[in-house]
Amino acid sequence: MSDGHPRPGPPAGGAPGPGPGADPTYLYGQYGQYAQPDAYAQPDAYGQYGPYGQYAGNQQPQQYHQAHLPHQHQHPEPVREFHHAQQQGWNGWPPEQYAPVVPQQAYEFRHPADADPARALGEPEAAGPPAPFVPQQAQAHSPQQAEPAHGFRHPGHPGSPEHLHPAEAESAVRPAPARNHDREADAPAGPTGPSTAAPDAADGRKGARLARRAGTPDASTAAPGATDGRTGEATPLGRKAARLAREAGGPDGPTGASTAARGSATRPAGGATPQGRKAARMARKGGAAPDGSVPAAGARPRRGGGQGPQRNHRWAGLVKGVALCAAVAAAGMLVLRAGAAVEGLGGSPAHPGGGGPGTAAVAVGAGTVPDPGRVVQIVAHPDDDLYFMNPDLRYSISAGHPVTSVYLTAGEADGVNATPAKGATTAPNKPAYAEARQNGIRAAYAKMATGDRSSAWKRTVVPTKGGGHAEVDVLVANPKVNLVWLQLREAGHGYADVPDSLHGLWDGKVARLESMLSSGTPVKQRFAYSKDQVVQTLVGVLEQYTPTTVRFQDPTPGRYPDTKQYTDHQDHFYGARFVQMATAAYAKDVKDRPHFAVQNYVGYFNGSLPSALDPQEAKEKLDSLDTYAWLDRQNHCGSDAGCGDLKVSDHPAGNRWTDSINYARGTGTNWLTSDKDHGLWAFKVLDGQIAVWHRPGPVGAWRGPDLLPGTGMDPGASAVTLKDGRIAVFSTRTSFGARPADYKREVVYAVQKGPGTDGFGEWQSLGTPETADETWTSDISAPAVSVDGTGQLSAYVRDGAYGLRGRVQQADGGWGPWEKHGGEDLHGAPVTATDGAGRRMVLSATSKSVVGWAQPKPGAPLGRVTATGLPDTTLPLTAEGREGGVRLWFRKPGSGNVRTALMTADGGLKVNHMTDLGGLNGFGSVAASGHVLAGRAAGGQLGSEVGPGRPWGRSPLMFVGAPSSTMTGKNMVSLAVVGLDARLYVTSSANAPDAYLAPWQPVGPRNAAP
Repeated sequence: MSDGHPRPGPPAGGAPGPGPGADPTYLYGQYGQYAQPDAYAQPDAYGQYGPYGQYAGNQQPQQYHQAHLPHQHQHPEPVREFHHAQQQGWNGWPPEQYAPVVPQQAYEFRHPADADPARALGEPEAAGPPAPFVPQQAQAHSPQQAEPAHGFRHPGHPGSPEHLHPAEAESAVRPAPARNHDREADAPAGPTGPSTAAPDAADGRKGARLARRAGTPDASTAAPGATDGRTGEATPLGRKAARLAREAGGPDGPTGASTAARGSATRPAGGATPQGRKAARMARKGGAAPDGSVPAAGARPRRGGGQGPQRNHRWAGLVKGVALCAAVAAAGMLVLRAGAAVEGLGGSPAHPGGGGPGTAAVAVGAGTVPDPGRVVQIVAHPDDDLYFMNPDLRYSISAGHPVTSVYLTAGEADGVNATPAKGATTAPNKPAYAEARQNGIRAAYAKMATGDRSSAWKRTVVPTKGGGHAEVDVLVANPKVNLVWLQLREAGHGYADVPDSLHGLWDGKVARLESMLSSGTPVKQRFAYSKDQVVQTLVGVLEQYTPTTVRFQDPTPGRYPDTKQYTDHQDHFYGARFVQMATAAYAKDVKDRPHFAVQNYVGYFNGSLPSALDPQEAKEKLDSLDTYAWLDRQNHCGSDAGCGDLKVSDHPAGNRWTDSINYARGTGTNWLTSDKDHGLWAFKVLDGQIAVWHRPGPVGAWRGPDLLPGTGMDPGASAVTLKDGRIAVFSTRTSFGARPADYKREVVYAVQKGPGTDGFGEWQSLGTPETADETWTSDISAPAVSVDGTGQLSAYVRDGAYGLRGRVQQADGGWGPWEKHGGEDLHGAPVTATDGAGRRMVLSATSKSVVGWAQPKPGAPLGRVTATGLPDTTLPLTAEGREGGVRLWFRKPGSGNVRTALMTADGGLKVNHMTDLGGLNGFGSVAASGHVLAGRAAGGQLGSEVGPGRPWGRSPLMFVGAPSSTMTGKNMVSLAVVGLDARLYVTSSANAPDAYLAPWQPVGPRNAAP
């Protein structure tokens, strides 16, 4: 069967896609035989790593990648490790210890016959006896005897992070923080008794050790005095000053040290305090402390005689050395805080954004990272994750985050595991080809996680909540990396009508979709799922892994404007719709869970867009595909099926898919806003609802997240302040309806009941310009909203035909119709802002440049679409009114550098002074307010610049979607992200040339059950 994959979206350069009369063999190819075998080898069609950005030269229709012709892509999801040391096993099964197994040689699994099938993958315990179950056989090639177990356990010993309860493992798997606000640790006892040291700060412990070596009895009692008045933590300078006095062994003793520490507690980092310096002088002279304290018990007086000068000299040298260390540490803190580089999370300064009861907006200790959360990725086919979710996947694994990838289909395609040249002479074997692709995925993940593609996996079979069975693979060397194989049949074609597929099951063309078991899977009993059973199976997976971030593909990718063929594989986006339905059910029905955020990814369409990754990041991404494609043909996995996917081995980069990554939703940067009282409001989507965080005034306590009523919200929200000071929040909402054709994505908004109040009105719908799902797959962008100089509110979206549509609010509060504003080849989401004269501008990226619209005057309709003449740019744009015009930020293709240009509307839309601002080779949206710029850096962390010409800094924060920033009054910039733990993090900076970003503050408690 043909499994062609038409190029996603219009051809690069905006040329129309392949027409109906084109040769279908040329367009889509055949399994094992392609009419244009060297199409992927044309450098001007797909570009090379050296000359990035050559996509504009690709004027030929793109074929599906050979890997996608025969199979569907699946994206591994970030996992959460299981913790079984003192708990029941997975889903209530008894814990069992197993020995590491060599992949493809020892596949040990637990027989569901010995388990309660109703407890697997999150399924609740059945009221009656378990249904009859046919025992399965162990792997035939396994040298070990399979254990009749009910689940799997991670390797290691009891008490290791792999064996902790999930609630305990949150802190166990993280690097030990320098400051811990969640608990106190007992400090070591001093020479004369137990220590009363402050919380387990690393410097505090070192101070206590130094004091004990100096012979100061119970010197650690000085530590409580050396605290930060805002956080209650020991301050670095306070500890240094106290340690200096104790190290000198002078008469100050614990009392004097404490006094010195208190003197430093109220001073900013940057130098020794007066009392600390006096304590040091006192120690050198052997006199009394400034507060009149006398030598502590056990402190030896200074000896006289001939040894005095030598001893004074030694003590003076020691004191000078310690003082120098303190000065260096203080200078380092100044550099960190004044240099715009938030290299670690530190103590909370006195700046707007303090915490309050129940919110605990407390800065995390320096050098630590925030709670990593747990990531679950769900994709249609093996390799979708490698092509479309990397490098996010690699970033999460490299950072040590729990990552679980779930594959809906087996990806069996036509069963031919061969290059196109050898496809015609290779016998098809669907189970073996599915196994080869699984082997390739395991090798790619093992290499990303351990550096060794042959690192062992533990393969088990477990019952699912949908009544079938799944294979679960756990990486023995890193049990936080899991793979879940659901093994349903794939469509085998990108867009053709195939009833036995996820598309056919969604539309009701088949009542049940059968399994396609790989040749090496421990699952031996075939099964079939109804539509609801697929949803329940995914709900069970989510229950088991309790993710804080869920990644999946784009459920509304659109069609070609001319041929109306899907721009992405039907398995990709119908699989994503099943995930949408499952996350909605999980959020509604499962209460004992953490909040979760969602990230959607663009698929095949990446091949038609400018390259989003810099050469090094693209190379790292290609390396994973090279491993998956099994280029060296060495049988490192010990499987007769093969160790990878040979269909993609001729061109593992696909249709330039390794050059890019793009988020389908959640790219807007205006979800953080301030009010007239300098309060802050943040709006993001958690659990399918708009979550609101609020800080009243400049120094109030943060509250939230509070979920606004109304479900089905898509990732991404935009906030705008109305003329009367109220805030309006816009988003899109997905509803499923009673029939498959009722699937709909529409624009909705809610308005604050009063300026500064916590209440919001009910959601109101603006509908959608795409009235039928079948026409454009409900493909609309997130709304861009702005208020012009007359107070007129407008909302704009990109429609399924790649043009701009908009609605304008009337004076009576009603809305006009969806108007067409022209434009073609628009991609991503438009942005809008108003200039100094109150005129609205709207801007949108194309595959080659940026186009725009502007009002001739406030209150007037938008003018015609205008070419800006800007060079090609990656998709996300950011716009803000400033300098009399509207400033635009975007990224340079194939580089990640941030660029900016000022747009003006006098005499028509014009571009002024495009500038390259550098950056940290990242991708995605850039938040901009005042002098602060922030965006994703290479490695996935947040990078920031705090003034023109200042170096870019990198924080440890990894986050979902885009950052957001806002001016708080005229002199303060606030910046926020939502981390992979679905928790809000905020910081701020004075809007001044020499300012710095304050340490990041997490808002609210750790993300547990809502």
